[in-house]
This record gives sequence, C-alpha cells and structure tokens, in this order.
Amino acid sequence: MGHMRKIGEILRSLVGFDEEKQEEALAIQKERGGRLGDILVSMKVVDEDDVVHALATQLELPVVDEIDVDSVDAELVRLIPINFAKQHLVLPLSQNEQEVVVAVADPLNTFALDDVRILLGRPIRAAVASAQTILDGINRLYDRAAGEAEALVDDLEGTASLDSLAHELEEPEDLLDASDEAPIIRLVNSLLFQAVKERCSDIHIEPMERDISVRFRRDGILYEILRTPKRFQSSITSRVKIMGGLNIAEKRLPQDGRIRIKIAGKDIDIRLSTVPTVQGERVVMRLLDKTAVLLDLNELGLNEGNLRSMNQMIRRSHGIILVTGPTGSGKTTSLYAALTKINTPEINILTVEDPVEYQLPGIGQIHVNDKINLSFSNVLRSFLRQDPDVIMVGEIRDVETAEIAIQASLTGHLVLSTVHTNDSAGAVTRLVEMGVEPFLVASSMVAILAQRLVRTVCPNCKEKYQPTVEEWNKLGLRENGVALPEFVYRGAGCKKCFKTGYQGRLGIYELLVLDDDIRQLVLKNTDSNTIKKEAMAKGMLTLREDGADKIARGRTTIEEVLRVTQEDAV
Repeated sequence: MGHMRKIGEILRSLVGFDEEKQEEALAIQKERGGRLGDILVSMKVVDEDDVVHALATQLELPVVDEIDVDSVDAELVRLIPINFAKQHLVLPLSQNEQEVVVAVADPLNTFALDDVRILLGRPIRAAVASAQTILDGINRLYDRAAGEAEALVDDLEGTASLDSLAHELEEPEDLLDASDEAPIIRLVNSLLFQAVKERCSDIHIEPMERDISVRFRRDGILYEILRTPKRFQSSITSRVKIMGGLNIAEKRLPQDGRIRIKIAGKDIDIRLSTVPTVQGERVVMRLLDKTAVLLDLNELGLNEGNLRSMNQMIRRSHGIILVTGPTGSGKTTSLYAALTKINTPEINILTVEDPVEYQLPGIGQIHVNDKINLSFSNVLRSFLRQDPDVIMVGEIRDVETAEIAIQASLTGHLVLSTVHTNDSAGAVTRLVEMGVEPFLVASSMVAILAQRLVRTVCPNCKEKYQPTVEEWNKLGLRENGVALPEFVYRGAGCKKCFKTGYQGRLGIYELLVLDDDIRQLVLKNTDSNTIKKEAMAKGMLTLREDGADKIARGRTTIEEVLRVTQEDAV
C-alpha cells in the first residue's frame, strides 16, 4: 500500500482551506488528542462528508453517501446487536458469495471490524460512511420492519397485550434495562429521534375520538406523521410524562416540564406541556437543539441597508429597539443575535424572559415567574439597580412594563424588546393604545423591526419557472419598487425536503427607523397607516417588498411570502 497520504493534506486538496487553519487544528490535536478530521469539523473548516471522502481516499475504500434501507440485507442486520452497531458505528449492507460489505465510520478501528467478522462468520469489506448516515441507517433498520413508528404500532397490536405493556410501564427498574424492549418506549423514542432528524420544532400528540394523531411541525408547518389506536393513549402519555418528571396520576390539570436527552450526539432540550381535553390529555413537546448555533446578525437575512442600520443602532447607548411579529416569527432569535453581536466583557447585559430559551454565555438571564410575583415589570425595576448597559425584555405586554422600559431607555440604557403587532408602524400605536403617553414613545423609540419567517427553496430540487403577471400582482408591490426578474425558483420536491420543496427558513424584514418627521407624527398620535406611508416615502421596504427581493434572488417563493404577509396589505 506504499506511503499513506496524511488526512490533513487530502482534506486540503478536497476543500482547499489555508495552512493556518491546518496548523491551528494540529495544535488543538496536540493539546487534546482526537482525530484531525473531527477537529476540523468542529472548527467548521470542513464538514462530516468531506472527512468521510478524505478517509476513503486515504485508505482507498469506497464511500457510502446514503444507505437505502430497503436494499439492506435484513439477515445480516440480525446478526449484529444494535448496541454494538451503535457503539462502533458499523452496519452490514449487502453480501455476495465471497464477502459482506460493511459501512463503517472509522475504518481504522480494526478491533471492531474483527468482531464484525466473527459475528457474521464471513470475510468483510469496509466502505466508509459518516457517523450520521450510519446512525440514521441503524435507527431505521433496527426498528423492525422499515423502522418507522408504524411498524412499532403493528408490533404493539400483534405481540404485546396491553396488560403486559401497562405492567412494563409500572416497573421503573425494568425500564432502564429494557429500553429497547418495551414497545411504547421504543415508539416514543423513535418519534423523538425522527423529529430531531427531520429538524422539527414541535411534536403534537393529540387524542381524537377513535385514535391518536401525532404531528410534527417542520419549518413552521404541521404535518401528520402517524395515527395510533386510542387504547395506547394512556401508556404513551404516561411515558412522555415520566420522561418530563410530571405527575402521571394528575390528568385533570395542565402540567409543564422539561426533558433533556441526547440524540445522535446532540443535546436536545425539550419543553413539555400537557393540557386536558375532552378526548384526553393533549401533549406538545417543543424541541430546542442546544447545539444549534445561535445565528449571527449577518445570517438572519437582513438586506445590506437594514443590516448596516441594525449594526449601528444596537451600539447606541440608549433608546428602545422593538422587534414585532406574530408568535413563531423568530423575534427572540433576532434579539439573541443582536445581543451576541454586542456581547463583550465591557458591557453588562441583562435579560428578562418568559421562558429563557437559550442560555447565552456572559449574559445575566432571568426567568419570569408569576407564581412568586416575579413579573416582567418587577424584574425590570430591580434590574435598574444592577447597573446594566443593555436590557432585553422578552415582551412588552402591559403599560407598566412599557413605562419602565421607556424610563430605563431615557436614563441611559439600551432596551431591546418585542411587541405583538403585524407591522412596524403598528408597534408605535400599540404602545399608545396600551396607555403610554405619545411623547414618551416618540422620545425613546429608536427603531422597530417587523419580521416574518419564510421557508427557503430546497437547494437540492430547485427549478426555474416563469410566474404570471397575476402572481406578481398578488404581492401588491409599488410601481417603482423592487425590479422583478423574469424567472423565479421553486422546489420540485425531493427526498431531502420530504417532498415539500422547502428546506430551512429565512427572515423577511421591515425596518422603521424613527427620524424627526416620524417622531412628529407619533407625537400627534397619528394612525399607523400614515406613519407607514411616511416611512415608505423615506425608503423603507415593506415586508412584502423585502419578500419580493428574496423571491428575485431565488431564496423563497411567491406563495411563501403571501402566506406569511396576508394581513399586511396596506
């Protein structure tokens, strides 16, 4: 096999990163050990797939990019215990007369490969695949048939009587040992795994009259994933409640809890909420991926002008910046991105949230708790004695909170917060409706950012098409607004985007900066339409216009922008 090339060299020829990065990675390796490929991945210089291809090149082995579960030989899979397969990241794929082809994440782990050879009793040939590809394959293959939750439901129907299931759920010592055995536990685990893998934000388990519906929210839209018979309802609910440390016996009151789990190496934090309905308890789980890096302001999708303005405004010493939009439009993410941008040891940042969604290093975060009278307004009052430079208030819900926030901004603090309104101009009038004096709003407000999330076109299956004039007209754009392109893009629908044509999301924005003219309008208590028109005359792009710009750039579609801005037509 002659002289073996170094993995770093191969990766550099594949990806082409500079030598400094390689030196840096080697230094980290010297200090902490570990594989160079993994270190470069954690530095975001290369991704997992690059490392897989480099390993394959280095050892002259074939690469497996995707494991087609249906074509894998089930006989072989039965011979390898699931725990062994997961621990060593190996998965037998196919066999011919001579040998068995085995996918492996670390082809240099010869001990594991020797064990596989013994377990299969045949000569083997290794092929390289990423850890994630193999884990996906294992999780889908070992769940009996196609590894989907449906198969488990059939299992439940076929083998276990409900008595024995209920019995399994009652004995906690047993649960720990038999984590792969108890079918209800496998069902819940498999749902969680699938939700994380498909990057879902919520899981809804909803009892109906005759069955239970399980839905996932992916990129903001709910999809039904599964229906299971009604008689598993109590055991599924109990299992989820056990995981979240809730009271199983209490079925008449709403309960909230948290579940912390590790799935495929990711730390997932789950917020759990149960509510009693006529048909039984409805369970919603909100998945927060701890490893999902908080976005940088530059990555939120603000256009150049808005990004410049935002960067200047968040560095001001005082004033209020509001972010507005409906629930789930990414307001908190934008605020976090702004805080992360200005977070340096020289300034003191405090936040009061309900609830604290992500922990930010170096920032004091407080969780609102109405039970002990720790409300937004109470926390804000005490914050001012903590000598902050920047304060973030999760949401301004009442006049009390609004007035303290405004006082804070007028006495030399930068205050960031959110309000529920449809557009930017509406936020000003909303505060006045709450009962804040117009002159206070006019003197403290720096800018208002309205936002929505649109799904982005799947890069894997995007195709050009020519929209009709009617389609463009639906957006109701100004005559002299964004230049419309001849072609735009849409997703045809493929396996990667689950046939939806969309993958991931992006913000569209409307940034209203208060200048003297607009302040005058606010002082006179003008209605929000007049304020909006004045801002548009000064060059503000509306949500729809920013959307049109992103359609023109091929990032999203006309339908998406219409879907999230229906109520904003002026």
